[in-house]
Amino acid sequence: MLSVPDTHLPHRGIRAVNEYFEAGFITELTEGAMKKIMVRDHPILLAMALGHYYAVDAFCPHLEGDLSEGSLRGTILTCPMHHSRFDIRDGHVIRWTDLTGIRFSIDSRAHPPRPLKNYPVRVEGEKILISLVRF
Repeated sequence: MLSVPDTHLPHRGIRAVNEYFEAGFITELTEGAMKKIMVRDHPILLAMALGHYYAVDAFCPHLEGDLSEGSLRGTILTCPMHHSRFDIRDGHVIRWTDLTGIRFSIDSRAHPPRPLKNYPVRVEGEKILISLVRF
């Protein structure tokens, strides 16, 4: 996991740019690749899908599964824990969990479906920048 230091420490090489933070370089991600990074103590999953870069929370809103250990097919991100699926373009839920029957009913009441938080991304030269201001 790449750790992006706080902007209060400019000597460490990472800085805020108009509320955007350097999150990596375009050479670090290829199509379908993902990596977990830390931005201001916030775990973020950075991904490249269909030629675009996306930044989302690194942990599933269902039961905190580590999404960097999941899979990405196109823009569909699948959690490794209960196979919840999200579209990383806007975070909407495609499937909340793979539980069925009474287990699904109980789990959905205890953990109602929530979208995956995603964050604005822009590219400047070779740098990938993200903002922690949510869409």
